[in-house]
Amino acid sequence: MDVILKQLGELVLGAVPTMVLFILLVIAYGVLVRRPLVHALADRRARTVGAVEQAKGAIAAAEAETSAYEEKLRKAKAEIFEARERKLKQWNDERDAALEQARQASQEKVRAAKQGIDQSVSDARAHIESSSADLSSRVLSAVLPAGVAAAEVAQ
Repeated sequence: MDVILKQLGELVLGAVPTMVLFILLVIAYGVLVRRPLVHALADRRARTVGAVEQAKGAIAAAEAETSAYEEKLRKAKAEIFEARERKLKQWNDERDAALEQARQASQEKVRAAKQGIDQSVSDARAHIESSSADLSSRVLSAVLPAGVAAAEVAQ
């Protein structure tokens, strides 16, 4: 058993430099490779996440500007529609006023024409009534003999 322990001790003693080199290699790996790699990956991740956040912010700003533009466009369309409606109402009012004025003028002409016709009718009646006696005497004298016609006219 002594021999085994002695061989084991020699093996451990021979493995010490290998263990020391292995530990130094792990420490060197951690310092030279792992830490810079972790920092580079963290920086890359931060840049990527930052770029994504920046892109999201840009998209949100673009959507806000788009909605503001759409709102301005809606307002402009509404103003144009209201201006059009006001203009149509003004034109309709002007047309109605012109029609009413023409209607009143035509009614006044009709009224004047009726008065003229009524005046002509009354003048014609007066003329007929004034000339009816003369005409009736002429008709009687033409139809009846001369003596009878004179007696009729005297009555």
